[in-house]
Parts: sequence; structure tokens; C-alpha cells
Amino acid sequence: MRFDEREIEKIRPGNLRVPRSEFAALWDTAEVQASELAASGYTDWVSGGVAMTCRWLAGAVVVSHDGQRQMPIAPITRHERPAFEEVIEAEYLAAVAMEVRPPRERLYGDRTGYVEAVLATLRWAWRRSGPVPDLRPVN
Repeated sequence: MRFDEREIEKIRPGNLRVPRSEFAALWDTAEVQASELAASGYTDWVSGGVAMTCRWLAGAVVVSHDGQRQMPIAPITRHERPAFEEVIEAEYLAAVAMEVRPPRERLYGDRTGYVEAVLATLRWAWRRSGPVPDLRPVN
């Protein structure tokens, strides 16, 4: 999924604690990487997790497999509520709780690097307490 500058401008002011330009750069890189790797037959859960989290934080409209336009779902809890401060914090805490579980007990245990990518994105963009997420795929 690609986005345009209008989608960046429409992000709720309280949803990000990093500059919009930095957020847009990460989001674009994650979307491009996920698409390019998917085109070559590889599912990259790291770039996919970052992209999905960015879409949700931005409130970007996504197109479903059947062509329907819809709001993005939260990356960990899968709820359909729009991202705003209290909901973002709850999603962050859900990601923290998910990360401490052994991978085989996680809801997304079969998606190597996904939970860590979501958490890194929320930690950086929401909590502003970590580096920009590393988009290197996990083997």
C-alpha cells in the first residue's frame, strides 16, 4: 500500500510523538520493502508489522482482499477502533505483554519478527523511547 502526503497531514496530532516526516519515511520504506519481498515470494513479517502499525497509527484507509475500503485494524489486538491516545497506549501494553511470551505461545508466533516489529514501531512513534525500527528481515 502506498500513501500520499494528504494521509500524513490527516494523522491525529496526538497519535505521533516523532516528526511526521520521519514517520512517513519509515512507513514508506516498510511498505516498499514488504511489497518488493512479497513480489519475490517472501513474506517479511518485520516490514509487514511496521507497515501495519504505521497504517493503524495514521488511520489510513486500506483496501481489503475483496476491494472494500476500510479502516486499518490494530496490529496486536486486531480491534477495529481508530487509533487515538488511550487506544494506542493499550495497544502498546498489549504488544509488551505479547513480546514476553515464548514465541510458541504468542498469538502471532508463526510470524517471525512481527510482534517485535509492532512493538518497536509503537515504542519509537508513540512512546519515543526507542530507535527507529530496524527493517532487516528475520530469518
